[in-house]
Amino acid sequence: MARTAEKVQSLVREDPEMATILEDLLDHDGDLQWQDVSDDVSSGQWGRLLEKDILVEGDTGFEVGDPDGVEEGLAPDDDGDDDSPEGTSWSTYDKLAGVGAVGAMIGYSYSPIKNAIGGTINVVLGPLDSIMPFYVVILVLAVLTGLYTTILQANLTDMEKMSKYQDQAQELQDKMSAAKERGDDAAVERLREEQMEAFGDQASMMKEQFRPMVWIMLLTIPVFLWMYWKLGTGTIPQSELNMVLPLLGEIDLNGGRVLVFPAWILWYMMCSFSFSNIIRKALNIQTTPT
Repeated sequence: MARTAEKVQSLVREDPEMATILEDLLDHDGDLQWQDVSDDVSSGQWGRLLEKDILVEGDTGFEVGDPDGVEEGLAPDDDGDDDSPEGTSWSTYDKLAGVGAVGAMIGYSYSPIKNAIGGTINVVLGPLDSIMPFYVVILVLAVLTGLYTTILQANLTDMEKMSKYQDQAQELQDKMSAAKERGDDAAVERLREEQMEAFGDQASMMKEQFRPMVWIMLLTIPVFLWMYWKLGTGTIPQSELNMVLPLLGEIDLNGGRVLVFPAWILWYMMCSFSFSNIIRKALNIQTTPT
């Protein structure tokens, strides 16, 4: 790409109005002065065009130095290699998963839903519970949920798009710092407006991050509800509920509490966090943007 085209694209990224201004300048015949276009071009924008050598001195004023390069810089990228990441759109299935996850969450406070989900899941997990102590069942479930959580995050999150969001935010911050250092108040004000517009990108980034979470919640909440339901049935032998936790000593998984957490949830979290890290390392799965 020609150097002029790169300069044009840089100007348009900093100030989208530059695209219209440059198109008008290309259509202008003969040399011109700022007074000829001052109604449409601010002094700061005119200065940026001179600074970037887009406008050069002519016989009686200024002219576009490299019209072909300017046209190339204004042309849309046919390869689709746009620095701005496309917005995230949830599919119908994503939305249904979100509704399902919210509906399952109601089960924590609404017994009919809890009993229905718990009884259904028990068809699958009941045989596992019959051959293992309950604290081992929690460990196994923590490993399984950690496995599919890692896989879902890796496959449903567009890491490249997330990286672009972060790079753009950092680039904007760097430009703001540079403008403040050189005392360019016009550039600072323009960049502040760009930061306000960038809140839409931040919302898209959060939407991108939350997309795998609805699927994770849809699969994990029923597992939690089953454990909650199972502990409430009173059918688990006390010997399967007593265990020794690091730094805490012997504790009752059902009746004990650590800070605000029931002991069984703390045991699940310890197993899940530990094995999730092991799974990510073992499978070389990246769950955060570079």
